[in-house]
Amino acid sequence: MDTFHSLSRKASFISLLLSLHLLCAIHSAAFNVETVTFNKGFSHLFGEGNTIRSADDKTVQLHLNQYTGSGFKSSDLYNYGFFSAKIKLPAEYTAGIVVAFYMTNGDVFQKTHDELDFEFLGNIRGKRWRFQTNMYGNGSTSRGREERYYLWFDPSKEFHRYSILWTTNIILFYIDDVPIREIVRNDAMGADFPSKPMGLYATIWDASDWATSGGKYKVNYKYAPFVAQFTDLALHGCPADPLQEVVNSDCAAREDGQLASDDYASITPKQRNAMKRFRGKYMYYSYCYDTIRYPVPPSECVVDLAIRQRFKDTGRLKFDEKHHRHFKKRGEVMNTRNNRNQENV
Repeated sequence: MDTFHSLSRKASFISLLLSLHLLCAIHSAAFNVETVTFNKGFSHLFGEGNTIRSADDKTVQLHLNQYTGSGFKSSDLYNYGFFSAKIKLPAEYTAGIVVAFYMTNGDVFQKTHDELDFEFLGNIRGKRWRFQTNMYGNGSTSRGREERYYLWFDPSKEFHRYSILWTTNIILFYIDDVPIREIVRNDAMGADFPSKPMGLYATIWDASDWATSGGKYKVNYKYAPFVAQFTDLALHGCPADPLQEVVNSDCAAREDGQLASDDYASITPKQRNAMKRFRGKYMYYSYCYDTIRYPVPPSECVVDLAIRQRFKDTGRLKFDEKHHRHFKKRGEVMNTRNNRNQENV
């Protein structure tokens, strides 16, 4: 009988593990994209001495030390397209560090810039990594559209592909081949939807004043240099002069046709289900449910009342009080409170 119960428990445990790893398995694949070497598509942004390129020019390391961070940018600006890289984040203690992979035209349109962001918000050893995506349009920095999430894997262990699809009507953020966020343009958004040519950027920098637990945990340069690695860089877009109102029509038509035929251009039913699971399990802040910032949700938000119940007025997940009751000992309760404080990014 004991053997039966032991086997039953083992089977249940294996079933649980399979269930927990289902989402990871779905995320394991990645797009087959054409890549470009650093020299052909990019240039240094800052901290040139902290930017180290591989011998084959396909991989770039960005270092942060006590003197400077580093960054690079695409040589061209683009009117829409697909932009992507495989990234491996710094390991060990990385509190206060931000690694950003993003598109912007802030150097050209300083007061009316557009921006699409992946920002990785540093990590305390043993905690889950957190990151955010954001969108600005036409300088709408007061109307930031942040969403924040946990990662389901350790991004310092191996490379994962992070991608941004930007078209005239839709923006998709991907991790590997799973869409994690979709923004669909509508007329009410107006210029809040990015529409001017943007370049692709990657940076690592010290954001001790806000990145981890609202600035509670700072960068500790005892662990420097902090290294973020970028490889298999992809620039699938139509190069554009930001000051030229008319885009090269031949180039635009070619790129539109290419985007329409590529696997990242549309979401399959399987991918949409994966996105729904990701957002239900790993998203812990959404501007659409932040009624303090936005008493009336921005026009692109589709508010789901069932999901709304999961969030406070601040757009953050409500704490699970039932889980808290399991901690009986005073020390365990204090540890739980401390962990909650650490997680307030």
